Amino acid sequence: MTNLTVSRSTPASTIAMVALGTAIIILFAAPWWAGRSELRLLGEIFLYMSLATLWNFLAGYAGLVSVGQQAYVGLGGYMFFAATIFWGLSPLVALPIAALIGAAISAPVAALIFRLRGAYFAIGTWVVAEVFRLTFAQISALGGGSGTSLPVSVAQSLADGRDAREALTYWLALGIAVVVIGAVFAFLRSRRGVALMAIRDNELAAKSLGIDIWWTKFTVYVVTAGLTTLVGGLIFLQKLRISPDAAFSVNDSTAFVIFIVVIGGIGTLEGPILGTLVYFALRETLADYGTIYLIALGVVAIAIMLFAPKGLWGLIRGHRGTELFPLSRRVRGLTEKGQ
Repeated sequence: MTNLTVSRSTPASTIAMVALGTAIIILFAAPWWAGRSELRLLGEIFLYMSLATLWNFLAGYAGLVSVGQQAYVGLGGYMFFAATIFWGLSPLVALPIAALIGAAISAPVAALIFRLRGAYFAIGTWVVAEVFRLTFAQISALGGGSGTSLPVSVAQSLADGRDAREALTYWLALGIAVVVIGAVFAFLRSRRGVALMAIRDNELAAKSLGIDIWWTKFTVYVVTAGLTTLVGGLIFLQKLRISPDAAFSVNDSTAFVIFIVVIGGIGTLEGPILGTLVYFALRETLADYGTIYLIALGVVAIAIMLFAPKGLWGLIRGHRGTELFPLSRRVRGLTEKGQ
C-alpha cells in the first residue's frame, strides 16, 4: 500500500534556513566588527535587496511590470521628512507612519492604473512617478525643486553619538530586509500566494477556478507600495537630505533594481538576493572606471538574458528545482508492506 505525503521542506532548504539564521546573527553583530564604511555598504545592500524583492514580488509573481516604483521610494522619503519636521514625530515612529501613508495612497493609484494592460501599465506607473515628482517639487515647505535637509535635532534624536546612529540605521536596514523577505515568503506560502502563482501561470485558468484576480493583484500592489515606502523613508534617513530628482530617480530606484532581479532570476525568492550580491560586487569592482562600469552592467545583463533567461539562480537550480526558500509542494509515496 502506498501513502502519499505532501511536503515543502527539503534537506537543501533546511540547511539554507539554518545558514540564513546564522548569517543574520553574524550580520546583527556587524557594528562590533565592521567599520563605518562597511556598515553603510551593508546597509545599502540590504535596502537594495528589499527593493529588488518587492519589485520581483510585483512583477515576477503578480505579473505587474512596473517602471515607476521610484514613486513610492520618493514618497516614503518625503513623508518621513514631513512627519519628523512638521509633525514632530520620532524617526522610529515616522517610518511606519510613512509606510501606512504610502499604502493608503497606492490604493486609488492602483484602481486607476489597473485599467491599463501590458506596456501601457508600465508606462502608467512611470507617469504616476513623474506626477509625484512634479507635485513635491512645488511644495516650498519641503524645499521645492532644490530639496531640504533633515534637521540636526531630528538626526540626534535617533541616538546619542554618530557611531550609535550609524549602528541603529544599519540595524533598521537589516531588519527591513528580514521583514520584507519574510513577509513575501509568508504571503507566497499562504492560500493567497498559491492563488497568485496560479494567476501568474495561467490567468484564464485561475479565473475559472474562482480566484478573484483583480483583488489578489490589488492586495499585492498595496502591500508592495507600503513596504517600498518604508524602504524609501530609511534610504533618506541615511542620506539626511532629499530632493525631487534624487527621491524619484528612475535609475537608482527602478533601473538598477530591475537589473538585479533580471540577473538573479525573476519569479524566485533567491534571485533578488543573489542578484543584489552580484550587482554590488560589480559596482565595487568597476565603479572607479566611469562609463565602463555602466557598459559592463549592460553587457552582463544582455549575456545573462541570452544564455540564462531564468537568471543566475535558474542556472544554479537546474532541472532538480532546488529551493532555498521552500515554496513548492512535493508529493512523495511511502510504501507499507504486509497490507
